[in-house]
Amino acid sequence: MPIQVLIADDHALMRSGLKALLERSADIRVVAEASDGREAVALIAQHRPDVVLMDVTMDGLNGLEATVHAVRDHRDVRVIVLSMHKSEEYVVHALQAGASGYVSKDAATTELEAAIRAVTHGKTHLSPDASQRVAEYQERFGEISVQRTSEPQAQRQLTLREREVLQLIAEGQTMQEIGRILGISTKTVETHRYRLMDRLNIHHVAGLVRYAVRIGLVQPV
Repeated sequence: MPIQVLIADDHALMRSGLKALLERSADIRVVAEASDGREAVALIAQHRPDVVLMDVTMDGLNGLEATVHAVRDHRDVRVIVLSMHKSEEYVVHALQAGASGYVSKDAATTELEAAIRAVTHGKTHLSPDASQRVAEYQERFGEISVQRTSEPQAQRQLTLREREVLQLIAEGQTMQEIGRILGISTKTVETHRYRLMDRLNIHHVAGLVRYAVRIGLVQPV
């Protein structure tokens, strides 16, 4: 059976290009495409792919948060973060979120194919730049665990739902819009916002936005 792959990226041209390249390989088949993290989570549950190629920067639910959902809810699914970002922060956070691989978007097709095959067999694959960043991190702090241990204590205490709400607030969604997107009441959204402000000791929306940018939930405008 070919390796079943789901592509999650907010750029349609990127998705179609990846699909065309990957399907030249007889042992790889793209079974679904998602344009954001939330759609990716839903399609992972529907298709149960072997491997997910996950972009980092996506609206609604970013790739790192979607990775947390994917590996928590589907133990057989492997995630490869496919990103233009090469900094230590992004690589380490991807591994802490549960990704099995990290490949630069400017990598050769052969490397991406090798990464897909490697993680399918339970291995970890890091592009050369990402591997160097990990080595530098481990020299300073030791092994990377899937506990988000490098994050500030307040951030580690946030639930997945609170992080979702935080991202949507930072993207400028209203309480009513967030409730509709998440399928919860406006009152529940407001409760999450209150808890966010309390845990982070931030008492205005502008502060929440700055915090979300600082930890990589959203990109600065």
